[in-house]
Amino acid sequence: MATTRAPLPRFPRDFLWGVSTSAHQIEGAADERGPSVWDAFTALPGTVKDSTTAAVACDHVRRYREDVALIRDLGVGAYRFSVSWPRVLPRGTGEVSERGLDFYDRLVDELCAAGVRPVPTLFHWDTPLAVAEAGGWLVRDTAHRFAEYAAVVAARIGDRVPKWITLNEPAEHTLLGHALGQHAPGQQLLFDALPAAHHQLLGHGLAVRALRAAGAGDIGVANSHGPTWAASDAAADREAADLYDVLLNRLFSDPLIAGRYPEVIAELLGAEVPDLDADLSTISEPIDWYGINFYQPTKVGAPLADAAATEFAGLTLPPELPFSPRPISGYPTTAFGWPVVPEALTELLLTLRDRYADRLPPLIITENGCSYDGLDDQERISYLDGHLRALHRALEAGVDVRGYFVWSLLDNFEWAEGFAQRFGLVHVDYATQRRTPKASYGWLRQELLAQNAPVPPLPEPGAAPPDPR
Repeated sequence: MATTRAPLPRFPRDFLWGVSTSAHQIEGAADERGPSVWDAFTALPGTVKDSTTAAVACDHVRRYREDVALIRDLGVGAYRFSVSWPRVLPRGTGEVSERGLDFYDRLVDELCAAGVRPVPTLFHWDTPLAVAEAGGWLVRDTAHRFAEYAAVVAARIGDRVPKWITLNEPAEHTLLGHALGQHAPGQQLLFDALPAAHHQLLGHGLAVRALRAAGAGDIGVANSHGPTWAASDAAADREAADLYDVLLNRLFSDPLIAGRYPEVIAELLGAEVPDLDADLSTISEPIDWYGINFYQPTKVGAPLADAAATEFAGLTLPPELPFSPRPISGYPTTAFGWPVVPEALTELLLTLRDRYADRLPPLIITENGCSYDGLDDQERISYLDGHLRALHRALEAGVDVRGYFVWSLLDNFEWAEGFAQRFGLVHVDYATQRRTPKASYGWLRQELLAQNAPVPPLPEPGAAPPDPR
């Protein structure tokens, strides 16, 4: 049963509203692209909880017109999607797939015709398999191959794209894919995974330069962030929480925004990177805005005395880690078991403002959402309502936030969870591919109509990108 809620507070008239997806999670048509590291990973027994793959996923490549119509009818002004690197360059470098580029041409044209801003993300974890087999993000060469790929995409669709994202969540790709082995490429390197973080950041900086050389503007990145709460005031718990915060937050925001690594990271990388200062100069290439994917805070303490593998937020953490995440009680949880703490979003935004001051670019929430089952998803409405109010409180406190993207438009392939977790505003019946808007879709549509926020006009093909400020 629907709950009566007060209308959302008013956001700025030029505030950008959007929805997000990613290529591997929705596109399908795997036979029309090169293999990715996720294809190889999901082919291994036991890597995906329901033993599914994304070979078909939401069949978006064939149904993109229907999906764009859903975005248009929702009333948002922008669609954040990702470009599949192996769909454009089947081996990650060398020969370009015109068929792959043609798909993104059609998608961007369809969005523009619908009055929706296309916001492509260039990397959302689907490294071409040939690149992964040559060392992947653990080797420096991948950063250069990524920049070449960025230039190829910009050359084809850059005349119609007013806003770009280089990377999505390098923190998760490093932690889950390279340190813990629970995402592709399945490596369990723990702290030896740090080069994967560095090379993703280097690839970001090189891609920014490549995009600008191709005439693109309004470039950002999508990093996951969340407050880290110490389990207690004990010195050991505070020290463990500080280290976790460095690895999941400052390892990525410090070099991008401040041009430096946290001291502990700089020491660990010093032996791996011949000229760290030169790389940091590339990594901190100025960007126009900074994207934040927010889902939850994390409570962290010192390793427990009875060290054993720990189950946390769907992950299995090895006992040798120098910190131990703890459950956060007293809050509702999503179907994923994540705590719903809207005020942590306000806390995060104020922390970033205070930490980086005038170095901090304008912010955009590039992902925020939750997993719940059912079409009458009142829990998702409550989640979005609470987080939008928390975001508005940060705006009132003076934080420069210019947009908000819901994760996700569609239910989709949720990585190692398979199809078990449903984050979509739109339900997808994976057997028939039927799309059914949920209650949350209708609620958001009504709230956006109430906001009556005008959508900035799309640029004409070949026109200079708009000034983001």
